[in-house]
Amino acid sequence: MTQQKPAPNKRVVLVSRPVGIAQANDFAIEETSLSPLQDGEVRVANQFLSVDPAMRGWIADSGNYSDPVPIGGVMRSLAVGKIVESRSPDWHAGQIVLGWFGWQQFATVKPEAIVRAVIQTDLPASLALGVLGINGVTALLALTLVGEPKPGDTLVVSTAAGSVGSAVGQIGRLLGCRTVGIAGGANKVQQCLKEFGYDAAIDYKAGTLDAAIAEECPNGVDIYFDNTSGQVSDAVLPHLALGARVVNCGTAAIDRWAPWPTGPRVERHLLVKRARMQGFVVFDHMDKWEEAVAKLAQWVRDGKLRYSEEVLDGLDACPDALAGLYRGENTGKRVIRI
Repeated sequence: MTQQKPAPNKRVVLVSRPVGIAQANDFAIEETSLSPLQDGEVRVANQFLSVDPAMRGWIADSGNYSDPVPIGGVMRSLAVGKIVESRSPDWHAGQIVLGWFGWQQFATVKPEAIVRAVIQTDLPASLALGVLGINGVTALLALTLVGEPKPGDTLVVSTAAGSVGSAVGQIGRLLGCRTVGIAGGANKVQQCLKEFGYDAAIDYKAGTLDAAIAEECPNGVDIYFDNTSGQVSDAVLPHLALGARVVNCGTAAIDRWAPWPTGPRVERHLLVKRARMQGFVVFDHMDKWEEAVAKLAQWVRDGKLRYSEEVLDGLDACPDALAGLYRGENTGKRVIRI
């Protein structure tokens, strides 16, 4: 009997620890053979891979809220795919699932790596990585749990045209807030206004950020949803209103962990305005994920929540995908189609 040749698996691995933003040469594409499934394992054929700003921290020397991806390891990533083989009683072939499957064609995982079954089959599967996934869930939960929006609040969002920020602005409006987006460049400002429905949008590259915030927020900023940190946030904090809430969701303006960046101090703003600043990581709230997705999906169906996707094709697009995100090339949630 002729022995069947093991099926190949193409994957993207980390080959060097980046300083700052990872570049294409920090990754390599390699081909390996798939091993037979062991008891309890599930094999997923990936369909879409996610590209997220948080990946920068996942491969940094110091890590952040998770251990760094090891050198030689498959790049950590959420992905959506179809189960093609299962030796787990809880999962079966044919199911579409979201999980920590990494930048590769096939993922062989334990059930713990699966986040959820994708049951919104009337909507594109790729949305489970964006507006119905980590980005949309982060936007909804961070805004409601930390930002505590009330009708009439002024909500300012940095990286307002991004995959999280664009959802925050729309959800804020649905909850009765006046929304002001901060984005880089005239095109993204127009996207905030015309596509995502912000009441006002500011181009931080125009050099008049402080004056623009004062003009658009004459009564101060009740909620600041911060995706950037850095100089944009330095400009927003002096405009906080009494009792303001600052949601610290991302630090896109900080390109490396050492040396630690310095800037204006926040303590006086928080004290005088009796404001609150709190960090948010969505993985602390996994028990609320399914409920959040259901709400977001209904808003999408009803036309109340719009989204923008940028789809790159093939694993060959992976190595430079993160660097391109930080160069500001993406025009929506960046995903890679296998």
